[in-house]
Amino acid sequence: MSQAQTAAAGTSTISQSVVEAVAEAEDVDPMELSPPLYEVIDPDALDQVFAASPTNGRMDGQVTFTYNGYEVTVSGDGYVSVEERGE
Repeated sequence: MSQAQTAAAGTSTISQSVVEAVAEAEDVDPMELSPPLYEVIDPDALDQVFAASPTNGRMDGQVTFTYNGYEVTVSGDGYVSVEERGE
């Protein structure tokens, strides 16, 4: 089982963190991921859902989706979990 976890850095977007975490799990350069993230989920929408607001901080909750054979979970605190799906 392959697993990678990361917390979004201050300057990194959630979508960038997802790409980096999946690339780490696959042991490839993030630019080599195929298909690109935007073919699976709208990265701008993902970033907006978890964007910190000046008054409320980040949203609570999480989003889970499948990407390149991994179950990706993004939490409101910026934490990204990538787990290989069992077929």
